[in-house]
Amino acid sequence: MSGTESPDLARVLLAIADNGALWWGLAACGTAQLSKLVIELAVYRRWNPKVLIETGGMPSSHSALMTGTTAALGWQLGFDDPLFALAAVLCFVVLYDASGVRRAAGLTAERVNALVADGGGLVAGEPPAKPLKQNLGHTRLEVLIGSLMGPAVALPGLVWVGSPVQLAQHWLGLA
Repeated sequence: MSGTESPDLARVLLAIADNGALWWGLAACGTAQLSKLVIELAVYRRWNPKVLIETGGMPSSHSALMTGTTAALGWQLGFDDPLFALAAVLCFVVLYDASGVRRAAGLTAERVNALVADGGGLVAGEPPAKPLKQNLGHTRLEVLIGSLMGPAVALPGLVWVGSPVQLAQHWLGLA
């Protein structure tokens, strides 16, 4: 394809559907999010479906997404491929951010909320503000568990199931 041609939408969608690394990384992320609901039920004995869309908590779904996608790229392209190196570097940034910067922001929000609860608004005469979201980041353990969960979901899925296109071809007997 030359630089002036554009692929048709069907080919683009088929290419996305055939990207096993993408889909299994997303599956790892979804598995981590679903496990938050299971943990909520098992540990706290309550049904709280809000944990499915919230950030923070055990395990880190961002970590699962990044490590699952990165591991799948390494498996498909080779662990010496520059694209794997790029994915690994981005993965490390996300993991560091989840347990460092985002966690610190959550702890800061917790302190600001305590100040507001004690004295109303932060500025004299100002009404109390809506509390800041506190559960933004993760502990190192939450990041570690999410990081292990990513490849544990993505690699077997990629190897034994393949991409959604490969799965559909198998079910329909096209391959």
